[in-house]
Amino acid sequence: MVNKEMLPRLGALLQESVAAQEIAGANLCVLHRGEEIYYAEAGFADISANRKIGRDSLFRLYSMTKPVTAAAVMLLVERGIVDLLDPIAKYIPSFENMTVASENGDVPANRRVTVKDCLSMTSGLVYNCDPDPASRDTAAVFDELDSRLYSENPMTTMEAALKLGGARLAFQPGEGWRYGVSADILGAVVEAAGGMRFGEFLEKEFFGPLGMQDTGFAVPEEKRARLTKVYEAAAGGLAEYHGNHLGICNHMDADIRFESGGAGLVSSIEDYKHFAQMLMNKGTYHGRRYLSPATVAYMTGCRLQPWQQEMMKGWDNLPGFTYGNLMRIMTDPSLAVINGSVGEYGWDGWLGPYFANMPQVETTFLMMVQLRDAGTFTLTRKLRNVLAAAIE
Repeated sequence: MVNKEMLPRLGALLQESVAAQEIAGANLCVLHRGEEIYYAEAGFADISANRKIGRDSLFRLYSMTKPVTAAAVMLLVERGIVDLLDPIAKYIPSFENMTVASENGDVPANRRVTVKDCLSMTSGLVYNCDPDPASRDTAAVFDELDSRLYSENPMTTMEAALKLGGARLAFQPGEGWRYGVSADILGAVVEAAGGMRFGEFLEKEFFGPLGMQDTGFAVPEEKRARLTKVYEAAAGGLAEYHGNHLGICNHMDADIRFESGGAGLVSSIEDYKHFAQMLMNKGTYHGRRYLSPATVAYMTGCRLQPWQQEMMKGWDNLPGFTYGNLMRIMTDPSLAVINGSVGEYGWDGWLGPYFANMPQVETTFLMMVQLRDAGTFTLTRKLRNVLAAAIE
């Protein structure tokens, strides 16, 4: 049961954050037992144009793309097309002979990276933001990807995956945990195993039938006026941010060929709640089955091995959580820095969009915002704690 009288505090927090120039604007919704019981919006999608945030505002999901990619992989697994122990090299040949950058220099990988490794971020694949050799190799791929965004030959999903297969791993497959490009690789796996472009697969299997008409890797020109601008903290308030990041075109005005399974989707709060409710309903939405209950239980219930869990300690937002199938999963609320419940799962994005399903209390929380480097930030934690207080 949710005390609905307490929920307006969520909207008030959004308004306060806008007034303090911490964010330009945001919206959120709360669903309980499949019913939307609260929605709030505040601030601007575009400050200079005085354009307000609305239900149909479009947001770059960045890493909130990852749960969608995991669902696509799970669909292929339950159809018997993909095996979790399939080597990535089965779909992307450059992964056949990987190298690990160790303290003693480069050494051969002791086994091949698998689909399961990528779903749990235990592959050794990394992002491009650190000074170590594996990150430098990854950065070279993203630099080329960015340089070709507006060219006549933009990099494709599979080409990016093939190039990332030439990067060194940060550790032996399965021997650690590190957040990285694993979901991008899985997008290419879905493309190879599904026999069509990754975006086409998602549209056919999820977006179209779920009614997610504003979700995809590109934004048609006629919808770009609804695309929320990105902001960053600046002296005296907020400034527009125009940079591209992780191969994603900020303005969505290029020919998008790199359909990033880790970061590429654009969506609205209205659309994403359909996907969230499909998972909450154990794979069914409005009478149609998308995934089996057993598949959803597996997708939302996996844990890291103890030695892998140790490597999550540097993530200040994630004590009390494990990681599996491209999502956080709460295992010990007593350790967490938000008030949550055992078994809740979801993820966030670089610009602050946030998703959490809480099966134990039959509640979904979604927020959309576009603030550079936000992730799960102070406002998110405040909102989650207010929501927890309202759940009786």
